[in-house]
Amino acid sequence: MTSMLRILPVGGLGEIGKNMTILEYEDDILIVDAGVMFPENDMLGVDLIIPDYHYLLENDRLSKIRAVLITHGHEDHIGALPHLVEDIKAPIYATPLTLGLIEAKLREARQLNEVELVSFRAGEILQIGPFKVEPFHVAHSIPDCVGFGITTPAGLIVHTGDYKFDHTPIDGWPPDFAKLAEFSQRGVLALLADSTNADRPGWTESEMELAQGFEDVFRGAAGRIIVATFASLISRVQIAAAAAQKFDRKMAIAGRSMRDAVKIARKLGYLEVPDDLIIDIGQAVNLPPSKVVFMVTGSQGEPSAVLGRLARGQHKQLSIQEGDTVIFSAHPIPGNEELIYRTINQLYRRGATVLYDRIAKVHVSGHASREEMKLLINLIKPVFLIPIHGELRHLKLHAQIGQTLGIPAERIAVVENGTPIDLTPYSMTVRDRLPGGYVFVDGSGVGDIGWAEVRDRDRLAQAGYFFAAVPTDGRGGLAGPPQLSTRGFVNEKEAEGLLLEAEKLIARTAAEAQRQGVPISSSAIESALNRFLYDETRKRPVIEVVVV
Repeated sequence: MTSMLRILPVGGLGEIGKNMTILEYEDDILIVDAGVMFPENDMLGVDLIIPDYHYLLENDRLSKIRAVLITHGHEDHIGALPHLVEDIKAPIYATPLTLGLIEAKLREARQLNEVELVSFRAGEILQIGPFKVEPFHVAHSIPDCVGFGITTPAGLIVHTGDYKFDHTPIDGWPPDFAKLAEFSQRGVLALLADSTNADRPGWTESEMELAQGFEDVFRGAAGRIIVATFASLISRVQIAAAAAQKFDRKMAIAGRSMRDAVKIARKLGYLEVPDDLIIDIGQAVNLPPSKVVFMVTGSQGEPSAVLGRLARGQHKQLSIQEGDTVIFSAHPIPGNEELIYRTINQLYRRGATVLYDRIAKVHVSGHASREEMKLLINLIKPVFLIPIHGELRHLKLHAQIGQTLGIPAERIAVVENGTPIDLTPYSMTVRDRLPGGYVFVDGSGVGDIGWAEVRDRDRLAQAGYFFAAVPTDGRGGLAGPPQLSTRGFVNEKEAEGLLLEAEKLIARTAAEAQRQGVPISSSAIESALNRFLYDETRKRPVIEVVVV
């Protein structure tokens, strides 16, 4: 019998976000990461999207899960854990900073006592069932970030997580090139590598290059500075804090998630900030504009985040003033561009100067570009290449890079979420894609709504709602005029005449049903109304008819 390892990506392939990969060998399963993805503009009312891990709920696989391994503390890698632990009770392994962020997230969800949290450091060896797991340090945009070398009975698998080859990272801890070379010497069966920047030539800039960009902004800003970034982008907070200290400004943190992340990072020693540098927002608003910088959430234009509320003038403690400089220190996640540029325009309207990566050196990517991807492949020399973490175009381009370096196309698997890949020491087989898709988080509901409900919401947003309550006399006729109402469909001036005609149409439909000796049906009335309303308005509202 030949050993067979199954790799099943259930998030992060064919999309940006909600990264999650399952490794299954006989009766043992490892999970790498469990992140969220933010909804696109047409996903109305949806708060978050989590991976569809239905595969784990089948055939008693829950009892086979030995551990959840986490590469780093960004939301697209840990955000789904509060939902995951409701079903999966396996221990969660992470580095100290990542574990601190996970602990805060589970505490907020009141699930901290539901699961075992295990801390490790890069360089340690973890024996988990038949898997020997060797975490190795990688540079990204958050400290304490790792990839995993996982020795399985089928061979050695290397999972990079998010990475770039930054020789001068903010935390002073460059990637572990020696470990990568050691993996190569042992022989790597498959490399699962980040594809996010596969369409970007050259090398990704170092985080350290941002220090000069921030200093230039701080030097030229006469008023307050507001820096918007991801809550867990600790490296960016460190750069802003250093610039604030150099230019004699105090720093205030706005946004609960960012305050929590900064508090955890400082406590664990991953963020070096003098105690007297950080002050409360209440103190900050009373300082001269040239003496303060605010770190805020909302770099993706999220309406409920601090920057979104500032742009609309709805924050309780802060407001945008003439002369403020707002820095967007993050790259737009695909699908968020419209929200971000709308927020930028609103900030300009309120008198702020807005800087973002297209016009100022205020952001660098945390992901490897094409030359770094080539270096990684040449360092690792895998038998098989599996591009991960990216839209389909990124995965395809990553595969092309592999081919230019001598990996045959048949040894590269470009797949999307839900596609099993079976590996033996000598072969790779891509199986048929399993059923599955997005799991929507809508308020307190998880998976309660699907695409049908999202499409209904879109129809409501596009054309509104038309409701008719039709009373009948029990003998096949109308017992009185129908009660009609609309929302978001037509304005009041148009509504009166339209509703009168609709009332007549319902009466004719009821009379026709009575003539044929059949009961009045809601479907017949809906059909008639649908044709009538489209002919009159060229709109198709959501129509609901109740026959009483």
